[in-house]
Amino acid sequence: MAETLTLTPAAAKRVAWIAERQSKPAILRLSVEGGGCSGFQYKFDLSDSAEADDSISETDGVKLLVDPISLDLVAGSTVDFVESLGGAAFKVENPNAAAGCGCGSSFGI
Repeated sequence: MAETLTLTPAAAKRVAWIAERQSKPAILRLSVEGGGCSGFQYKFDLSDSAEADDSISETDGVKLLVDPISLDLVAGSTVDFVESLGGAAFKVENPNAAAGCGCGSSFGI
């Protein structure tokens, strides 16, 4: 299915590192909420388990979960972990986004 999400090895490594420190499973949930400077914003959380209707992808033993509603907005995206002078953050490269913002945490369709 071409609608899946991809978690880069760098992002998987960071999720595993965070999960280990919080004694949680290495499962990252990506969801989309209304708001942000471009209309929608990405939200990342560690999750204990997948829901029955989640889309699941796995990289290096780390799972990325997305609920069906959010999946419509982020299908085909890549989740990366980027470190720069401005800080370190998870970044979504979303082919569906028609507009973005400077901070990279919100987008428009």
